[in-house]
This record gives sequence, C-alpha cells and structure tokens, in this order.
Amino acid sequence: MVEIKAKYKIGTRRFGNINWIGAWTLYKKEVLRFLIVWIQTIFSPLVTSLLFLLVLSLAIGDERGDILGVSFINFLAPGLIAMQVIQQSFSHSSSSFMIGKIQGNIVDLLYAPLSASEVTLAVTLASVTRSIMIAIISIITFMLIIDLKIVSFFYLFIFTFLASFSLGALGIIAGLWAEKFDHMASVTNFLIIPLSFLSGTFYTIDKLPSLLQTISKANPFFYMIDGFRYSFIGESDGSLIFGVFYLTTVSLILWFISYILYKNGYKIKS
Repeated sequence: MVEIKAKYKIGTRRFGNINWIGAWTLYKKEVLRFLIVWIQTIFSPLVTSLLFLLVLSLAIGDERGDILGVSFINFLAPGLIAMQVIQQSFSHSSSSFMIGKIQGNIVDLLYAPLSASEVTLAVTLASVTRSIMIAIISIITFMLIIDLKIVSFFYLFIFTFLASFSLGALGIIAGLWAEKFDHMASVTNFLIIPLSFLSGTFYTIDKLPSLLQTISKANPFFYMIDGFRYSFIGESDGSLIFGVFYLTTVSLILWFISYILYKNGYKIKS
C-alpha cells in the first residue's frame, strides 16, 4: 500500500494571501458577461443618451442661453454620459448577484477559493470597466455630433472611476438584498434614477431654493456629475476637491458594507 506523504488541511490557502489568479478569473468572467450582450449593455446606454440629447435639443435648443459659460447642449451632454456611467455600473453588479441567487449558481462563487474582498473587488472593478467603456464610446460619439472637448483628462478619469466604483459597490449591496426583480426595480426606480436626475444633470443647483441647494450638496450623485462635467467645460457647480474626498469616502464605505454583507453571507447562506 502506498502511503500518501503530502497531507493538506482542508481550507488552507496555498496561493498566498491574495488569490490573484482567482480574482482575475472572476473579473474576466464578469467582463465577458456584459461583452457577450454588448448591444444591451454598451450600445443601449449610448442610444438612451443620444435620445435625451436629441429630444432636449429640439425642445429647448438655445433658448436657455449659456450655462456655466457654455451652451445648454454642451452643458447637458457630459451630464447625460455621467448619468449612464452611474446607472450602468449599478446595473452590472446588482444583476450579477441577484441573477446568481435566482438561478442558484451563486453557490459556484461561494465555493470558489476566493475571499470576500476578492469577490467584491473583482465584481466592482468589472462594473467600473463597463462604465469606462460606455463613457469612452459615448464621448467619441458625442464629439462627432456636437463641439465637445476634454479639458481635463485627470478629473475625467478620477470622477468616472469614483462614480462607477461607488455604484458598483452599491449594486452588490442591492443585489444581495433583492430577492426578486421587483425588489431591484424598486431600488432602481426610486433611488438610483431619481438621485441621478435630481443632481444637476439638466440644470445648475444655483437655480434651486437654498434648502434644496443644501440637500443637493449632500447628494454624492451631484459631485459625480459635476466633476465629470468639469472635465469637459472647465467650470464646476460645486467644489471639485471636496467632491473627490467625499466620493472617495463614500466609495470606501459602500465597498466595506458590501464586503461585510458578502462575508457574513447576507441572504446567500442559510
């Protein structure tokens, strides 16, 4: 009888403190998940933004005059792109977890040799990748239609990353909480869409009463859109430095919450 000399303990990680290969594989899987249906995940948000731009440009045109030193259309276009970045980042991570629970294949993720931090970061960064791809394609398309120029690549990347990372982490939280499509639709329709619409996408907050201005300045979506818009028009409605620190804090808090919920098996472990 052959004696097995190499003995391993169940649950011992034999690939270091971080499973880089596993995390990278999960990230690629999530990216391929939305690339396979690119018409729905990449092309559809672009069409939505273009329809908003077309309808509002035809309905309002140049009647509103200059806003923050640019025409209304040039003011509106970056806000529409940022709105899609926000919504699509949330949509990716939330659908990943909710559909996994509904179809029952969430167990494949739970049984994988991946820690909670590796799973949540891989899914969140895949959401960021989807949002960045949408932003790049939308910017190129809009530049062919209107006079849109990038004045700050630094702020463009920073606010795109922070916005998509925050919403990607929030999507994980919502995906863990939601048990059916109605739950997810409620979060999208009563939280994500209203906050993205009422955060300076179509207007500057100085047009609002003082109370609503204060409320808007507490809304992280406002800083996401305002910072993204600054990278194109060179003018902001709020403080860029405060927005960066505020969104960084929000991103870390939301990711940590998603990490804790997944680690504790919230609504995914009996």
